[in-house]
Amino acid sequence: MNIRPIRKRPFRIYYTILLIIFFILFSKALNASEQQVIVKKAHTTLESYLSDPDFEWFTKNMKDAKAIFIIPQFLKGAFVFGGAGGSGVVLAKNEKTGEWSHPGFYSMISASFGLQFGAQASELILMVMTQKGVLPFKNASFKLGVEASAAIGPKGGSMEGSTPYNLSADYLSFARSKGVFLGLSVEGAVIGVKNEWNWKYYGKPVSPRDIIIKNSVENPGAVQLIDLISKATN
Repeated sequence: MNIRPIRKRPFRIYYTILLIIFFILFSKALNASEQQVIVKKAHTTLESYLSDPDFEWFTKNMKDAKAIFIIPQFLKGAFVFGGAGGSGVVLAKNEKTGEWSHPGFYSMISASFGLQFGAQASELILMVMTQKGVLPFKNASFKLGVEASAAIGPKGGSMEGSTPYNLSADYLSFARSKGVFLGLSVEGAVIGVKNEWNWKYYGKPVSPRDIIIKNSVENPGAVQLIDLISKATN
């Protein structure tokens, strides 16, 4: 009697397919978690700002912000030739409903030249004070100070060191390093959208307009950050 050998090929094929599917899903989870880490760090940064006396003016005037750009880690400085950069999230307020959008991912890069010894890591928040300041975020990239004006935001709750001119800027920057307030100028910095990050976070191709203007996409991982901003601006 002839005994036919058990065919193992179909099992191997199915096993290979399952491995491929698992790898794809696992890769997507890893990619999404990278963006979620930024969102969580942005929440921590903003929460810390709101409880810091040096950012009293910032806290009181958040209600007037049209959008907010939070960069949990902004690196600045190098030997002789310095540069600065970081990635973060932008959330915008809907003019009609007053609701805040889910986050869009952006980077900020600036170049500086001169004697800069050592490196400096800081937390940076850009408060967008006008609708004119929101519109450039729809573009692939733009330069601060060209399409809209930028200035350093005031320290504490007083107006000391501030003028009507710089407080009327489209963007006000607030930065600190190791808990200490910094007067960090972002004039001339280039902001660019991170399309790949946005696509990974929302699981499909989306444009900056879809995220911060139309509010047509959502991710449950951003609810905590949105709630914090909503409470701070009500």
